[in-house]
Amino acid sequence: MSQIKRVAMLFAGGPAPGANAVISTAAAAFLNSGIEVIGLKHGYSKLIDFDPERGLREGDDYIRITHDLLHHSRTSQGIMIGTARTNPGKSVSAPEHLLDEVRVAPLKRVYAALRSLEVDALISIGGDDTLKTANKMKLYQDNLAVGEKRMPVVHLPKTIDNDYMGIDFTFGYFTAVETLASEMRNLNYDAAAGQAYFLCEAMGRSAGWLAYGAAIAGEASMVLSVEDIVGEYRSEEIITDSDGKQTKHPIMVVDKMVDRIVKLMIAREKQKRPYGVIVVAEGIAEYLPHQYLVGIPRDEHGHISVASVNLGKMLAKLIADAYKAKTGKSRKVTGLQLGYESRCAAPHAFDVMLGSQIGVGAYRALIEKNLNGVMVSVGGQLDIHFVPFEELVDPQTLVTKVRYIEPGSDFHRLARFVETCSED
Repeated sequence: MSQIKRVAMLFAGGPAPGANAVISTAAAAFLNSGIEVIGLKHGYSKLIDFDPERGLREGDDYIRITHDLLHHSRTSQGIMIGTARTNPGKSVSAPEHLLDEVRVAPLKRVYAALRSLEVDALISIGGDDTLKTANKMKLYQDNLAVGEKRMPVVHLPKTIDNDYMGIDFTFGYFTAVETLASEMRNLNYDAAAGQAYFLCEAMGRSAGWLAYGAAIAGEASMVLSVEDIVGEYRSEEIITDSDGKQTKHPIMVVDKMVDRIVKLMIAREKQKRPYGVIVVAEGIAEYLPHQYLVGIPRDEHGHISVASVNLGKMLAKLIADAYKAKTGKSRKVTGLQLGYESRCAAPHAFDVMLGSQIGVGAYRALIEKNLNGVMVSVGGQLDIHFVPFEELVDPQTLVTKVRYIEPGSDFHRLARFVETCSED
């Protein structure tokens, strides 16, 4: 008999297709074993400012998930418990910080909020930032006094970016790829009709999986991501902060990357195809020289607001100007931001199956395996594996490891095979 009688589940970060497959299947697995399930609304946002006098209110701050709530929910769109980017571990960036009462105060309030609901385990669903928080919640409890309640923490990986270490594919990735690819296929016909170009900025802050997948499936002419900022396209600049401290930052050589795209356009003209769709990953914005990022805000996790950069429109103008300078002709290049429309698209069958298996993995980790501090992984023919947090998070910096597309790998080469060949 399990000592776990009630579990709490939360979803944090950006939405992903298949979210409700994860939530509903995990909930059903626990409910079928007589274990209560609490759905925490909007990530950590209701927990981080927990006030014992007010308490958490059912309906406003959490819901009790029952079988009645789960009817036809596995394939539904959206997130039944909502989401948020609130980060209670923001001030903890080293193991010694876990002993600092001020730095761990938000984690302490989250712990108190969970204890007020008398839950026995926490299931977090989210991206790499949420994984970092899950790890910190586990480490915070490791430092509790003897005799205090410890709630095991299990994390379920989520991101349409598919840049997670420890799992082959994350749920929602293929649905997002197909949604964006469908738009790109439409844009190709538009581009052909007007003999113009669309420069599509696809989501993918750290790696190019989404941009590459959508470009391949959407028959784009070219795709570029952070993995392509190498060799002559990469440089460094020194940034001086407000305290006078200087640090080196890797940057993209914008002129050379723009010239690479212009060469592709000229090559397509020689093939009598003076039009097309070019895809860039939004993460390239992080590699822009400082002059392009002045005044751009950052979120709670320290990431720049890539939407505020408007990378697609900015590059589109640079490309159009460079093309005219090189050829003497004008060619319309329209920058578009794609991605938000893919995050809550109706999930494809594979993402429903993958999400469902990940949800079942939460039950198996906590009840069948009695595990704590693990991420549920699924690979092969939907086989479940459990990856310890310490294999995914740097023990000194408490930062997760990003999985990039390996330059020269078969997947990376596939995009090069199907794009238009230029002089390079």
